[in-house]
Amino acid sequence: MDAVRVALLREVLAGTEWPGEARRFAGALRSSVVPHRGGLLLVGTEEYEPWHLAAHLVDEAAWSGLPELAPTLVRHRVRPGDPVHLAVGLGRLEAAGRGATLLMVAPERPDAGLLQRVHDARRAGATVLSLDGGDAEVRGLAHETLTVAGDAGVDLDTVQHLVSAAAGENSLPSPRGSRRLRDRLSGLADRLTAPPPARW
Repeated sequence: MDAVRVALLREVLAGTEWPGEARRFAGALRSSVVPHRGGLLLVGTEEYEPWHLAAHLVDEAAWSGLPELAPTLVRHRVRPGDPVHLAVGLGRLEAAGRGATLLMVAPERPDAGLLQRVHDARRAGATVLSLDGGDAEVRGLAHETLTVAGDAGVDLDTVQHLVSAAAGENSLPSPRGSRRLRDRLSGLADRLTAPPPARW
């Protein structure tokens, strides 16, 4: 999603908690992966594969100059002949330990096997974050959560757009003190799409 569309989405959701919550969660994600130079694993449930979020995080990693944001998509079903970036199975979670970050996207309750793997990764030292639908066990496994319940007024895909955009935007300023081009463009898009000031 480009900067103008993100700005429009934020405008539509202004006055709700979602832009702020997405920035908070994105900050936790970034502060977990950047100091460790990456190691971001992204996994969904058997029914929901977060390939769309993976693609957006890859884009944000490139645009923001933070390659650590580019995730490894961990899949429940890997077929022979899948491209390398789509050929990482659940066994990869067993190698997750200290320095790794595991982002689980779970709109519904995951199966017991995935929950056990995530629990084991956490015990081995991985940082666990969840974008979830409110399942208590998922939330109990995560160090940081962002819950999108069924009555939230937004859907999980919308929140994923906000999180991925915020993850790329909220990096520290460069040593020269100048903002990155992407941040300047986003700020410009916010100003261009803002309603005109009221005239009395």
